[in-house]
Amino acid sequence: MSVFRQLGLVAGLAGAALLSGCMVGPDFERPEAPVLDSWGKGANLTVDHRTGFTTRSAASVPWWHVFKDETLNGLIAEAYRQNVELQAAGVRVYQARAQLGIARGELFPQVQQLKGNSENIRFSTQDPIIRDLERAGLVDSHISRVSAGFDAAWEIDIWGKIRRDVQSAKANLNANLASYDDALVTLTGDIAATYVTIRELQQLVASSRKNAALQKKSLNLTQLRLENGVASQLDVHEATVLYNNTLAAIPGYEAELAQAYNAMSVLLSEPPGKMKARFSGRSGFPRVPAEVAIGVPADMLRRRPDIRQAEYIAAAQSAQIGVAKADLFPAFTIAGAIGVRADDFSNLFTGGATAALFNPGFSWNFLNYGRIQNNVRVQDAKFQEALLNYENTVLSAYAEVENALTGFLRSKQQALYLRRSLRAARSSVGEVEAQYEDGTASYNRVVDAQKSLLVAEERLIAAEANVLTNLVAVYKGLGGGWAPENVRGLISDETRAQMADRTRWGQLLDNPVGPSGKS
Repeated sequence: MSVFRQLGLVAGLAGAALLSGCMVGPDFERPEAPVLDSWGKGANLTVDHRTGFTTRSAASVPWWHVFKDETLNGLIAEAYRQNVELQAAGVRVYQARAQLGIARGELFPQVQQLKGNSENIRFSTQDPIIRDLERAGLVDSHISRVSAGFDAAWEIDIWGKIRRDVQSAKANLNANLASYDDALVTLTGDIAATYVTIRELQQLVASSRKNAALQKKSLNLTQLRLENGVASQLDVHEATVLYNNTLAAIPGYEAELAQAYNAMSVLLSEPPGKMKARFSGRSGFPRVPAEVAIGVPADMLRRRPDIRQAEYIAAAQSAQIGVAKADLFPAFTIAGAIGVRADDFSNLFTGGATAALFNPGFSWNFLNYGRIQNNVRVQDAKFQEALLNYENTVLSAYAEVENALTGFLRSKQQALYLRRSLRAARSSVGEVEAQYEDGTASYNRVVDAQKSLLVAEERLIAAEANVLTNLVAVYKGLGGGWAPENVRGLISDETRAQMADRTRWGQLLDNPVGPSGKS
C-alpha cells in the first residue's frame, strides 16, 4: 500500500473516531438559581399598582426614555459612542472571538509546514583522505542537494480535549459579551445618577440664592426699623447671621456641582470644562413616570448581564474539566511528510525525486505521579467555585433590586410629607413677616420661619433626588441597558479603524457583534 493511500485511510479512520468518539468531562447544565416569587418581601412591602409598580414585563426599549428628558437621552447616546471603558469592554469581546478562532484551529492538523532547503558542501582538497577518495571516484569534493516538501502533524481528538476547549472558548466569548452588556448597564446608571445629582445641586444653589435674597430683604427691613427705633441691634445681628450662613452654603454647593460636571465629563470620556454649558437651560428634575414596569423576579434572571456572565464563566470552567481529564488517556497522533529531493534544482521534479514519510503514533503519560488527576481536581474545584459565585450573584441581584424598590417607595413617601411641610413653611414666612412689620411678632419668629423654609426646601430637593436615584437603581438592578439606535457594534468607528490599520481582522471587525448578541 502506498504512503498516500495509508494517509487517506488513517485520515478517514481518524475522522470516524472524531465523530463517534466520546468527550470526557461533564456536560454543562445551567445552574439552579435561588427562587424569589415576588418583589417586596425583603422589606415587607406590597409592590403593586397602588405603589406605582406593575409586574408586567418592561418593554425592550431604553428605560431612560421614561423620564422624557432630551438632555439625558443625548448624554447617554454620546457616552455609548465614546466612553473608553465601554470601548475596552468591546475590544475584549473581539479578543475572545480571536481566542475562539485559535481553539477551533486546533481541530485541524496542528503542524502544517511548507519547507524548502538548498545545501552546497565543498570538501577541502588538501585533506589527504578526501583527495584519495576523490581520485578513486568514491566521493566528489563538491556536493549539492535541493529539497522541498510539506510536513503535517495531527493529534486526533479522540477524547474530546480540543472540542472541550472550543466549548470553553465559546462560553468565554459569551461571558465577554455579557460583560460588555454589564458595562452598558453600569454606564447608563452612572450617567443617570450623575445627571440627577447635577440637577439636585443646581436646585440647591438656586434655592439658597432665593432664600438669601429673602433674608437680605428682611435684614434691610430690620436695619431700617433699628434706625427708626422700633428694632434692636440683636435683631440686626440675627438677620445678619442667617443671611451670611445661607450665602456660605452656596460655594460648597457650587464646588460639588463642578465636581459633578467633571464626573459627567469622565463618563463621556471628554476633557472637563464643556459640561456646564450643556446644563445651562432648565434645571428641574426629570419627571417620574406614573407607573414603573418591573416584571417578576424571573425576568431579572434572564435580563441581568452579570448573572449571564457568571453562568458563562461556569460553563467555560466546566469544559476545562474535560480538557484536564483527556490527559489521563493516550494521545494518538499522525505525522507525515511529502516532498521532492535532488542534487540539482533542474532534477527536483523528475521521476524518482519524490520522498514521503508516514508516522502514526501515540503517547501516554501513565506514570504522572498524580499530577494529571490533581489538575482535574483543581479544575473541578474552580468549577464548583464558579457555581457558588453564580448563586451569590443571583442573591446579590435580588438584594440590589429589593433595596432599590424600598428606597424608591420610601423616598416617595418622604417627598410627599416634605411637600406639605414646604407649603406650610412658605405660608408661615409670609404670615410672620406681616406680623413683624405690624409689631405683633418678635424677629426671632421671622428667623425661625426663614430657617424652616430653607431646611424644608433643601430636604424636599434631596428627597426628590432620592426618588429618581432609587428609580435609576431599580432599572439598573433589573438589568436595563439597551444601546440607542445610533450606536453600531461594540466599538467606535475610530477604534475599529485603528485596529484594522494595524492588523488584518477580516470579518471580525467588518461584521461587529451587537449588544446582547451572540457571536
